[in-house]
Amino acid sequence: MAEDERAKVLKHAIKDPTIKDVKNLGDLIRLYEKIWGFSAADLVKASNIIAKMVKDKDCVKFLSFTGNLMSTGFRGLVKDMINEGLVDIIVTTCGSIDHDIARTVKEYFRGTFEVDDIYLEELQIHRLGNIFIPIENYGPIIEKIVYNVLSKMDREKCYGVREIIDLIGDELGNDDSFIYCARKKNIPIYVPGFLDGAFGTAMFTYSTTHKLLIDPFKDQKELADIVFKAKKSGAIIVGGGISKHHTIWWNQFKEGLDYAVYISTAQEFDGSLSGARPREAITWSKIKPKAESCFVNGDATIIFPILLIMVKSLIST
Repeated sequence: MAEDERAKVLKHAIKDPTIKDVKNLGDLIRLYEKIWGFSAADLVKASNIIAKMVKDKDCVKFLSFTGNLMSTGFRGLVKDMINEGLVDIIVTTCGSIDHDIARTVKEYFRGTFEVDDIYLEELQIHRLGNIFIPIENYGPIIEKIVYNVLSKMDREKCYGVREIIDLIGDELGNDDSFIYCARKKNIPIYVPGFLDGAFGTAMFTYSTTHKLLIDPFKDQKELADIVFKAKKSGAIIVGGGISKHHTIWWNQFKEGLDYAVYISTAQEFDGSLSGARPREAITWSKIKPKAESCFVNGDATIIFPILLIMVKSLIST
């Protein structure tokens, strides 16, 4: 009996691939599968889970990500997912709305981590890691767009935050914007921490001189309806924070996600939600015990493009 169990565990021997074997996307997947140790195995597992989730017609597909990513070219990958029907619901942070508005109207620039921050402040340049943002390309732009949207809204109607984000998409009217792309595809964008950034601050300052009725519980009602009606649900969760938690929080009310892929550099040993692995979510009924889940440890700007290429190859076969 012990020998039989041992044989089951020692089923797949490690093979040595060569880069010469890679001639197409399918070969890339097989390359990582042969490499296997260490994060390569997670990439293979994650790509298979996502491909299965996308092919599952009963599954509502969540995409969660943090706002800092929208300051980078990662935004293009989110637009790809929207335009190619790989996502049904987006949950993100206020920063995503801020950066999408700002970058649709103006430009951000390549920088480095090493430049002195006092020097950047003297030049009136915001730093976001190694992304440089001229001050005039951020706050004033966001406030102007948000004010334009709010000024056109019905003064007697109470709006959910998601509805206002949709109106921002209409205002931008540009395929550069992931908000606009989602709007065209009727993909709702939920931002539970909508006050934590320029978008929310602009709504607040506008409300000090104009009547503005906002009910964030409308967003919660919509999310509840989506989750309760879903036969299955799955999530790709990039990074941590409130967007990650909001996604898994609502899915606990249907006994948890059926598919879950986490991508993060956060570690779990400080008890943070951002670093928590999928197995921890099982104890909260946020992920089902028999769900297909995976944690990929790494920088999403490196991991996600590879993962998306692998998934597209799998779903096309």
